[in-house]
Amino acid sequence: MNTDLATAPMTVISPEGLSTLPENGSAPGLEAGKGPLWTVVEGRMPYPEALAAMEARAAAIRAGTAGEAVWLVEHPPTYTAGTSATAEGLVDARFPVFKAGRGGQWTYHGPGQRTAYVMLDLTRPHGRVVARDVRAYVHGLEDWIIRALDRFNVKGERREGRVGIWVADPVTKRESKIAAIGVRVTRWVSWHGIALNVEPDLSHFGGIVPCGISEHGVTSLHALGIPATMEEADSALRGAWTEVFG
Repeated sequence: MNTDLATAPMTVISPEGLSTLPENGSAPGLEAGKGPLWTVVEGRMPYPEALAAMEARAAAIRAGTAGEAVWLVEHPPTYTAGTSATAEGLVDARFPVFKAGRGGQWTYHGPGQRTAYVMLDLTRPHGRVVARDVRAYVHGLEDWIIRALDRFNVKGERREGRVGIWVADPVTKRESKIAAIGVRVTRWVSWHGIALNVEPDLSHFGGIVPCGISEHGVTSLHALGIPATMEEADSALRGAWTEVFG
């Protein structure tokens, strides 16, 4: 794929338009079938609608009737519970709460956070990520975020036993999470994905124990002094994609 994904045009649609996306894996400016269809969803998409659309797309990929996809979404303030979430992790249900069906524990989604839903056929390799290996896929998602953050001169790191991407927070003087990862793989098709904190209201994370980890904080690009826009975050994610997934 020779086109630079960081500058290639993306499909921009309303939440209702996800069900009418093209079935192939092409995107404007890219050779058809050579990569996932990248789509920016305008506005704030209610979580249940995103979940239903993701599940339908993943099923279509398994059936061979739709191509791979990456959806870039913002949600209204929402708490989601992964398959390992416990009641103790929900401290203050000040926003709507939904079961996500993904791995992991509690996560907050909201305005100023870029959620990227990634639907890939993992029966085949993708760049550095070998086929049929969920651990390698999650590692690839981590590497993707780290490389995207590097474009803002932010050093993101993975930590054994702590899912997500972590940075040194100069304000709190401790490690803080800047991106969350939660995936589900059904018959070797991935869905769910990552959430990168660009400019969310960090106080909203106080209603949960994020990912079951209470001894570390949560941060964002803006909290680190980087006034990135959502469009700049999208460009960084797209540009870093081919470095990992080909």
